[in-house]
Amino acid sequence: MHKVVVLWAVPRSTSTAFEWMMRQRGDMTCFHEPFGEAWYQGEDPLWPRATPDSIRTPGLTLETVLDKLKATADETPVFSKDFPHYVDHMWTEEMLKLFTHSFLIRDPAKTITSMFDKWPDLHPKEVGFAEQRALFDRLCDRDGKAPPVIDSDDLLEEPASVIELWCEAVGIPFMPQALSWEPGARDEVSWWDGGSFHANLRASDGLKPQKRRYVDINDVPDRVKGIYQDVLPHYRHLHAHRLSVGGATSA
Repeated sequence: MHKVVVLWAVPRSTSTAFEWMMRQRGDMTCFHEPFGEAWYQGEDPLWPRATPDSIRTPGLTLETVLDKLKATADETPVFSKDFPHYVDHMWTEEMLKLFTHSFLIRDPAKTITSMFDKWPDLHPKEVGFAEQRALFDRLCDRDGKAPPVIDSDDLLEEPASVIELWCEAVGIPFMPQALSWEPGARDEVSWWDGGSFHANLRASDGLKPQKRRYVDINDVPDRVKGIYQDVLPHYRHLHAHRLSVGGATSA
């Protein structure tokens, strides 16, 4: 069985663009937030804002997702992009050893304002930073070293260099040609609301260097600012371990 190379991200962290790059490689079966699909719209969703008329998919559960990942990894190399808060109640050593773990972080001022723009009633459980840190710390304690972490700002500023570092860290070859693609439909990543979150990805033609930008958290309600203040220490904790083009990690 192959280990599943997993990127544990948070929402609105450019993780789907990273996943799309992985799909261009052609050497791995790729999954788009498979645990998330069950968490949001499985037959027994855990989404805290779920209502009686929310989408339900018969037969789709977190357990069936895990079984599918295992079965696929029996046959072929697998990459999956997902969020730790979907499965934080399922972390056993048996489950965790199925994965080659890595993490994608992003300044919570950027992720939370983007989520608020889409979901004004967003729930703190949906932002994912606390669960991301909890998993990261557990793996550090287990392995005696930090799993690879990449920061979205670094990724967008120097995509080729950061992805090359990440590939080396997770033990797969770097394929620079995978950083380019044609604009168009992204049906493979569209289980949520027809892919409404991925308009920028549909228009894009690759991961290309972008200037670092900053977001003012003061433009959101106090409730959302409070969420930001709560999660900022978790982001900073992982940020201190991120892969950096200037060295193995950067504090």
